[in-house]
Amino acid sequence: MRQSASSLLKKLDELRHRYGSGVASGRLEILVELERRSLGRVEEVFHLHELLCFLRAYPDNREVLGQVETMLEGFSARGDLRRFRQRLADTGIAGTDIHYRFYWVTAGWLALHWPDHLSIDWPELDKPEELLGMLDLLMPYSETPALDQVDYSLREWVERLKGPEETDATFLIRRFAALTATAPVRERIYEQFDLPLTLIPGPGTPTRTLAKDRSRASTAFQTRPLRRERPDLKQEARRRPAAVREVSVREGRRLIDLAREAMVTRQRDLDAFANADPRDVRMVELGGGLRFATYGLLPARRLLLECSYGMIMLKNGVPFGYALASTLFRSTEVAYNIFDSFRGGEAAWIFGRLLGSFHHLFGTEVFAIDPFQLGYGNKEGLASGAWWFYYKLGFRPRDPEIRRVLRGELEQMKIDPGHRSDTETLEQLAADYVYLYLGRQRDDVLGRLFLGNIGLEISDYLARRFGGERERGLEVCSREAMDLLGLRTLDGFSPGERLAWERWSPLVLILPGVNRWSKANRRALVRVVKAKGARRESDFLRLFDRHPRLGQALLQLA
Repeated sequence: MRQSASSLLKKLDELRHRYGSGVASGRLEILVELERRSLGRVEEVFHLHELLCFLRAYPDNREVLGQVETMLEGFSARGDLRRFRQRLADTGIAGTDIHYRFYWVTAGWLALHWPDHLSIDWPELDKPEELLGMLDLLMPYSETPALDQVDYSLREWVERLKGPEETDATFLIRRFAALTATAPVRERIYEQFDLPLTLIPGPGTPTRTLAKDRSRASTAFQTRPLRRERPDLKQEARRRPAAVREVSVREGRRLIDLAREAMVTRQRDLDAFANADPRDVRMVELGGGLRFATYGLLPARRLLLECSYGMIMLKNGVPFGYALASTLFRSTEVAYNIFDSFRGGEAAWIFGRLLGSFHHLFGTEVFAIDPFQLGYGNKEGLASGAWWFYYKLGFRPRDPEIRRVLRGELEQMKIDPGHRSDTETLEQLAADYVYLYLGRQRDDVLGRLFLGNIGLEISDYLARRFGGERERGLEVCSREAMDLLGLRTLDGFSPGERLAWERWSPLVLILPGVNRWSKANRRALVRVVKAKGARRESDFLRLFDRHPRLGQALLQLA
């Protein structure tokens, strides 16, 4: 008897994590049949899409990969997809709409690349009156007589003011872009209105269905079972990547777009990708089709102290997750997320390779997971059992109360091996950082240090000396820091390096004992500050860690 499409989909799902002799041919037969068949439920259409995305990242052979890519390229034309198109909105599947309140940088990027496909979701707009009240600041002064006296709603005004071929969202974004203000102020003003946007599908618009890095890297076919075992993280963290490849600015821009699209299609918006610097993009090669595209931030978006990087994780070019790293004092706060389509695979083993990459790139000796990633105030993290995932890999809490709760849970598990922590207990466990130390346990690490104290010291210093004249204060601090460190001129500094010098100058002046440092140590500090605004921010970490006095001085302030 001919099997139903639902039965075929179920069989394909049963083969999801199976690889090896004889599996590929059976999988291929099912795929060929499902390409011709229509599914009767929206959940089935979604599930087929997810299986295809997974198989694109983990194909058995060239034939399976070819069939999967053919099906994905034609997915938006499937009759069942068109039938359920509205119910599949916000899935990122080709042919469906995406609704989200994108932040300023991403909204501008979307309006630049797909101006005809971006619109305002008017029923979801929360503050139309407030935005209407600001409309006169967004328009040329010659239009104020009408704006002051004609009683239109915001939607009516936008429809009247925009160009005939221009969408409402693109018009407003362009007007905000023209607002006379610094970039941070413009961004803050736009985001206070929390504009709900809709991105409708069209040629080249972001989609999970077709997302892939199409560089010339060869495909690694999956011929044996996935790595599901738990790795020795300390060993993996010390294992070097196969290679770290610098990319051109052009390729960097393309990889940044790939990361942004991966976020847009999942209704996320991360600063690490929205404000990535195309000059600071590298590809970490791990072998077996596994690669991490690594992104530094634009100099203006960098933190004063910590060094922050984002990663999009690729398997055979397919984005399957992302990671974030914030590093200082050879310690790194790690955020790690596998996209839903790819969960249940090699998460633990890949995490080990991620730590190895951080150790190699940033000199990390201590890894920390913050409470939100563990599930504190994060329902998704609690539901996924994130705390126990990291505990089983070797991460441990330092907080005494959390260690007491942990001992109780471990005792319960000895008595009842089937015991599972309830939500309340998971929230207690996730209330503070957990750590993995490659060497000795120490306290001068992110998560244990409160860097806000350094910021307070800077604020107190500037308040005492300059009050509300902070701009003049920074000019004075810049000159005084130059004199203190023996720097005659900033000629030769790039714009990013000049910005870093301005931001660091008050900190330089309040470093304990800096006036007693040797000439060599002062000159070394100049190189550290300059690196903070240079092309590659990770060079700042290398110079920071080598400085004989700077770390201890900052610890005194913290």
